[in-house]
Amino acid sequence: MRTLAVLPVKSFTAAKGRLAARLEPAERAALAEAMLGDVLEALLEAEELEGVAVVTAEPRAAAVGVEAGAAVIADPEQAGQSPAAALGIADALRAGCERVLLVPGDTPLLSSDDVDKLLRHSADAGTGVAIVPDRHGTGTNALLLSPPDAIAPGFGPDSCARHLAAAETATVAHAVERVTSLAHDVDTPEDLSALAARLREADPAVARRTRTTAALSLPTGV
Repeated sequence: MRTLAVLPVKSFTAAKGRLAARLEPAERAALAEAMLGDVLEALLEAEELEGVAVVTAEPRAAAVGVEAGAAVIADPEQAGQSPAAALGIADALRAGCERVLLVPGDTPLLSSDDVDKLLRHSADAGTGVAIVPDRHGTGTNALLLSPPDAIAPGFGPDSCARHLAAAETATVAHAVERVTSLAHDVDTPEDLSALAARLREADPAVARRTRTTAALSLPTGV
């Protein structure tokens, strides 16, 4: 089943505004870039993905995507995560893909094995909409749609419930899938502290770019 992963990425200068009390603008930008690199690495190693596309107006994000081997889709309007995801969905439909996996660029713990397991399980179960919640159970840290336009993405606060309601309204087979490596996104200082705690216990190869940013300054061990 041809599946495209889509990463909507906002401008690095505007990224992670809720971390402003803890990090300087340059540190926030560096953190956003490092997390994107780690997410891209995991997605590009996943066997079940046909390809990966970064949707962005940020030059550095586009460069990171190209360097990693991903496609880049321009986001001229910069209207937010959901409209950017819609651009990726439109591209997937034009390319004849049967599924899209919408993933944020701030889940650096992501593993390619977890991506493959999610995609295989959803295909076997005939799931049209698979919603991966954040660690709080309210946000959405990944959305798998088959076909790509099964529902319209609606990211933001309480998006897990919103995506569930949309799937029910569309009468599409759906499921909430807990994926450990997708549970941690980084929006607040508390999220950053939780990520640092996880990384101290994780293999040094996990999120190797993110752990060495000034925001975390954790040793890689390699």
